[in-house]
Amino acid sequence: MKHLSKKLKFTKQKMQAFQQKVRWLDEFKGFWQGHLNISPQILHRLKKFTLITSTGASTRIEGSYLSDEEVEKILTGLKIQKLRDRSQQEVAGYAELTKLIFDEHKRIKWNENQIKHFHKILLRYSKKDSHHRGKYKKGSNAVVARDNAGNEKIIFNPTPPYLTPKKMEELVEFTKENLKTKELHPLFIIGHFIGEFLAIHPFQDGNGRLSRALTNLLLLQEGYSYVQYVSLEKIIEDWKEKYYLALRKSQKNRQAEKHDLTPWMEFFLATLVQQTKYAKTILERRNIEDELSEKQLAILRFLRAEKMGLSVREIVEKSGFNRNTVRKVLERLRNLRLIKQVGLGRASRWRAGK
Repeated sequence: MKHLSKKLKFTKQKMQAFQQKVRWLDEFKGFWQGHLNISPQILHRLKKFTLITSTGASTRIEGSYLSDEEVEKILTGLKIQKLRDRSQQEVAGYAELTKLIFDEHKRIKWNENQIKHFHKILLRYSKKDSHHRGKYKKGSNAVVARDNAGNEKIIFNPTPPYLTPKKMEELVEFTKENLKTKELHPLFIIGHFIGEFLAIHPFQDGNGRLSRALTNLLLLQEGYSYVQYVSLEKIIEDWKEKYYLALRKSQKNRQAEKHDLTPWMEFFLATLVQQTKYAKTILERRNIEDELSEKQLAILRFLRAEKMGLSVREIVEKSGFNRNTVRKVLERLRNLRLIKQVGLGRASRWRAGK
């Protein structure tokens, strides 16, 4: 498996930059563990919020049209027979897989069979994909781009089907061995695994979504516990153009000696650093409700008492506060993820988060 380790060799300058980011991430991991003083109720709420956000973002990256609000509605009243289209089916599968990883990551074993099982869960509700769930690809799955006229252009040819089992066996074993020995930092190994996994593209469909779920799993198993409270998928969605650009640059000349994983590793570590910045804000508001003003607490209580939510006008009437004050309070509570807005314009309503 020497050819795999070669792809983790970077220039001295790049390695120094990467190591600086890795030190930051490890320092924050320790900081998070040492300063986590948040009530279980708030952590539960954050975890649920992240599940919804991650599911919405990861499926939208692949072309889903559902907003986070629509994702939440599907997951709250999930009934298999009501999953009418592919976007809804992908949402249900990704949410189920992510919840499993968040809840059971300490007991999940790292091997090929587990990865195939995850693929089955990911596509569980998609009838169209029933024939290849949990199985490596049997046919070509070249990555194509379509222009406005509908013309297709191949932008990347993954590993051919006949080589996929061998390449996946090597990659999974390399990852398992190096995570165990710690000779290379785990973040380099995880970044390498995801970059190579996406280059192999082992399954007929679902590779992008599965790669993001596996990222969460590996990070959690290596002790980066804050990832279940801050959506990495949302960061990738926000940086979608950079995401695809980094992949294409790293996948170019993949079979040649000059193959370079540097662009992907730069992107991967940058997203992890951004995730810690968001996680830090959580620690900074650890006893969040104790820090709310009387007006903020009052409006939060009104919203918690009304399951259907309240409009701005109704909140003004109930609270006796002027409209401008109410809007400022609502914005503050939304930024703290204690409430959410449903709908747009005059028809919008505000509800307490769960």
